[in-house]
Order: sequence, then C-alpha cells, then structure tokens
Amino acid sequence: MSRTGLRLAADGWLDHLRVERGRSEHTLRAYRRDVGRYLDFLAARGITSAEQVREGHVSEFLAHLRTGDADHPPLAATSAARAVVAVRGLHTFLALEGETPDDPAREVSPPTPPRRLPSALSVDEVHRLLQAASVGDTPAALRDRALLEVLYGCGARVGEAVALDLDDLELGRAEDGTGGVVRLFGKGRKERIVPMGRYARASLDAWLVRGRPELVRTGRGTPAVFVNARGGRLSRQSAWTAIKTAAERSGLASTVSPHTLRHSFATHLLDGGADVRVVQELLGHASVTTTQIYTHVSTQRLREVYAQAHPRARSAARQEG
Repeated sequence: MSRTGLRLAADGWLDHLRVERGRSEHTLRAYRRDVGRYLDFLAARGITSAEQVREGHVSEFLAHLRTGDADHPPLAATSAARAVVAVRGLHTFLALEGETPDDPAREVSPPTPPRRLPSALSVDEVHRLLQAASVGDTPAALRDRALLEVLYGCGARVGEAVALDLDDLELGRAEDGTGGVVRLFGKGRKERIVPMGRYARASLDAWLVRGRPELVRTGRGTPAVFVNARGGRLSRQSAWTAIKTAAERSGLASTVSPHTLRHSFATHLLDGGADVRVVQELLGHASVTTTQIYTHVSTQRLREVYAQAHPRARSAARQEG
C-alpha cells in the first residue's frame, strides 16, 4: 500500500466512522487532522505502506506529539491521547479489513491526563459561603442554608442531598447539642450513615419547621427533605443554582464547583487529624485510593505542622530564642 494508499485507507476509515458509526462532523474533523499529522510523520521517515508500520513508529509518534517540533507546539496529554486514539482506530480498521496482517498500535496506550486535585475552600471561605446562602428568612433562604450545611457537614454529593427523604434523617436532641445522623445513598444505591453536626442540624430544624411546610402546602405532598417552590422534590440543577448564587454573593464564584463542599469536608477532616479510612467511609468511596487524593490537598497543612514542630525547620531567630 503506497503513501497515497495510506491516505485512501484513512479516508475509508473516516467514511466508516461517519456512515457506520454515526460520528459527528466535529469528531471527524479532529480525527482527520490527527491522522493527517500521523501520515506526514510516517512519510518523513520513509514509511510508504501500512505493512511497514511497527509498534515503535506509533510509540515514536506519541513521543513526538508530546515534545512538539518546529511546526507544532507540544500537545497536552488529553490532546495527545485523542490523536493516539485516532491512530489506533485507523490501524484496527486496516487489520479488520485485511489490509495489514496485524495491528501495530494495539499495545500503544494513550497518555493518561494528570489527575486534577479537587479544589477545597478554607474554613473561613466555607463560613462566608454558608452565610451568603442564608440571606433573608424566606423558605427558599432557609432551604438553601440547610442544603449547603448538609453538603458541607456530611460530605454529601449534590445528588445524594436532593434524594434525601424525611425518613433518612435522625436528628439529635436540641437540648444536648447533638446533631444526629443522616442516611445517604451513593453510587449504586450503596447506603451509608454519616454523622451530622449541630450547625447542619440547626439549619435543618429551621428549614423543616419554618420553611418546608410553606412550600409543601402548595404541592401534593412529598417525602423529600428539600423541595422547590411548587412543593416537589428539588432538582440537582436547582440545588447547583443555589450553590452558585451563594458563591456569587460571597465572592467565591470562581472557586466553587458542585463538589467543592464535599472536597472541603474531606480536606478539613484530614487537616483535623481524621484517619483516611474513616474519611473513606464518610465519603462512601469504594477504595481508599480515591480518598487518598485529598491527602495531597492537605500538603499545606503538613508544611505548617512541620514548620512549627521540627527544630531544623524553624527560623534562626526562633532557634536562638
């Protein structure tokens, strides 16, 4: 198969993706660009047929994408991964069509994008956010404050919070200051019981006594803890809108995402000395490996403790004093 034949084969693969697989024009343009660069790369190395391509050529192309050249800047892991996926798709197609005896790209894995550390607010920033969620004494204000207090106080996902029913709450006694527990259902309907602090409990009390009855009165009745203006269960989108509104009021809009309060819950527990496996149970993670990403978020706290405790980390002035 000649170089022209390689390009014809690539066109055939793209036609297959469009007609047989229904890929979008946007995806096809990206694949055409990536495969075109790959074929130029092969041609510059004297590769004129698909049968000449070896695994080393595909691996070299991946490295070339990551380092760049005079005409192309280095690609990020996500962009390089997309290009490798395109190349693998082309070679798989050629092998299945009988154009090549094997697939030289089969063992070349796309680069793994770096895992982004979850963002977490400081304790003061969480306080600002929660204060911003309770502007006024309307049912909606009481609900939004209770919602955010549960998200932060229990480390709940937004979907878990809006799925709460009244039977999932076991509130502690107000007179002794206990918060009680909440039953959350995570991924795969996996159930977990999470303690609830007194701030979350107080906010829930205010919402359940003074706010929720006003809204449920307009609807047909629902077991949902958090309801909308029509008395029905609050949606995930509406919950996110409440978080976004509070973030904008508090000046934290650029740092708050749907998972921010959950991330902050985990980070602050670890900063306070909680065992990572306890945090794993509270978050409902199936593996402690997932929870351990939060230990990286707390690196600043480790630095602070080290600076205060280690004799060789202290300043000269402090050592002399």
